Amino acid sequence: MKMSNPDAPRPDVGDDPAGPGAVAELRRLINGYQASQALHVAAVLGVADGMSADPRACNEIAAEVAADPGALYRLLRALAALGVFREHDGRCFSLTALGACLRSDAAQSLGPFAVFVGQQYQRRAWGQLLHAVQTGDQAFAAAHGMSTWEYRERHPEQGAIFDAAMTANSRRVNAAVVRAVDFSRSRRIADIGGGQGSLLAEILLVNANARGVLYDRPHVVAGAAPVLRAAGVEGRCEVVGGDMFEAVPGGCDTYILKYVLHDWDDDAAHRILGACARGMPPDATLLVIERFVGPPNEDAAGKLADLGMMVGPGGRERTRAELVDLLRRGGFRAADVIATGTSLFVTVAERSEG
Repeated sequence: MKMSNPDAPRPDVGDDPAGPGAVAELRRLINGYQASQALHVAAVLGVADGMSADPRACNEIAAEVAADPGALYRLLRALAALGVFREHDGRCFSLTALGACLRSDAAQSLGPFAVFVGQQYQRRAWGQLLHAVQTGDQAFAAAHGMSTWEYRERHPEQGAIFDAAMTANSRRVNAAVVRAVDFSRSRRIADIGGGQGSLLAEILLVNANARGVLYDRPHVVAGAAPVLRAAGVEGRCEVVGGDMFEAVPGGCDTYILKYVLHDWDDDAAHRILGACARGMPPDATLLVIERFVGPPNEDAAGKLADLGMMVGPGGRERTRAELVDLLRRGGFRAADVIATGTSLFVTVAERSEG
């Protein structure tokens, strides 16, 4: 029998044969919710709005945001260790480039999104991920007994938080879509499921000869007027409330589905495409704006977004081939795919013959 050497160093039970770096990285991933929730609290309090590149005392910030100075210091020093803020002597803090993105006046503010993702009802839904994986059922419904759409309609304050997050997230990609797609020949553009109109407003702003139709559920488009007015396009945009599963407005030459189909499973997506096919003029163009799921072992952001669809609305992110096939079965032919320089792609689709 081979005897072990009692003087040899013994590996700790937590050691990873591949090296300690793997253990540390996995631990960082496991604890990711802590950073997310810390950012949520900072965004809800609005601490970044009272900060700049110049150091400021934590006690002053705490007085402005109505927070406990000691507890706020512990929050800010943790976020400073993550690079969101920078800690200086005397419990003073300043903004970094990351922290500046939390400011409400940032060109691409992530503050509204941080407020949204940390909401307790959202975390309860993610707590049902195991249930969703085991059963294939929708996690949000398991947590709340209703769909995401019903929940936000019944809780308008949460609907407003969601709308603000989606509008803020759309600013960069909307500009990229307008740069990538030539709308110069479009005269009447319908944005189906267009929320509060941020994309349509951007398109109309650049294309002065076009008019728009913003179409979504009535309680959603009820909040569109300020967005359209701020862009100066309110007079060129008709706001229509309705059900995209049943019908879409007619008489337009360009129809847009941005971040719509990914909210739904294939059966529901077919119903939406069917309504579009029935309502669109034969020579109209459909622009489907979605992200594509990347190849194996790549695109973590897209695949985590897909989990978000499984947890929340019950939809899915799709590969390019899956989306093209979905369109084909929905009565459309994918004529082109346009890259936008962001995670989103524009699939140009036409009605199939017959």
